Amino acid sequence: MRVTFLGTGTSQGVPVIACNCEVCTSADKKNNRLRTSILLEANGKTIVVDSGPDFRYQLLRAQVKDLDAVLFTHEHKDHIAGLDDIRPFNYLLHKVIDVYATERVQAALKREFYYIFADTKYFGLPQINLHTVVNGQNFSIGENSIIPFEVMHHLLPITGYRIGDFTYITDAKTISDESFARISGTKTLVINALQKEPHVSHFTLGEAIQFAQKVGAEVTYLTHISHNLGLHEEVERGLPANIRLAYDGLKIEL
Repeated sequence: MRVTFLGTGTSQGVPVIACNCEVCTSADKKNNRLRTSILLEANGKTIVVDSGPDFRYQLLRAQVKDLDAVLFTHEHKDHIAGLDDIRPFNYLLHKVIDVYATERVQAALKREFYYIFADTKYFGLPQINLHTVVNGQNFSIGENSIIPFEVMHHLLPITGYRIGDFTYITDAKTISDESFARISGTKTLVINALQKEPHVSHFTLGEAIQFAQKVGAEVTYLTHISHNLGLHEEVERGLPANIRLAYDGLKIEL
């Protein structure tokens, strides 16, 4: 399986906003982070987790030529706003894209993209097959078995996903023992680390490190990073040997 980090940032410190901090103005491209999304290529399937506002540019930048499915973690705009940009894949590949989301997230998609689901269709609409994700119930995309599990973003449930020995979690603050059991044995972990200071709904850097050490994965990558965390090079220098700071465009082979 190949994993590409399409985006590792948050809406805090996105470069298009007039932020003059040293992170947002850094010449090091590893500090230039678009909204969090990840691309998985496994067993002949191309899967994206979340399609935020930067989705179109992220796919162009990564030269993504195919798309089979989009998995959603939750309904916040920085994770769903780019769904409309699957249209070129419908048109060029002549196929409908599978979309996987919980019932609550599906309700949000139907509000935000009402025209996709309207009874009256018109040419060029995004074409999707909507599949219901139930946390705790595995499903398959081709030969890939997907394990969904719930984590909490303060009071909002978030869906994490495990595929084989790879686990992806974003926007987590607390994780139940039941969900932890579904993560156990993971060799490659991706977890959110917003900033160093306490935050009500996101892991801090310290909490992310503590959680990664509890999981005991061979390697952990930190994502969903705000500019408040600091410069990539400086932060990574202080991390344990098997914990790394992800960056946009990072590719890993599993």
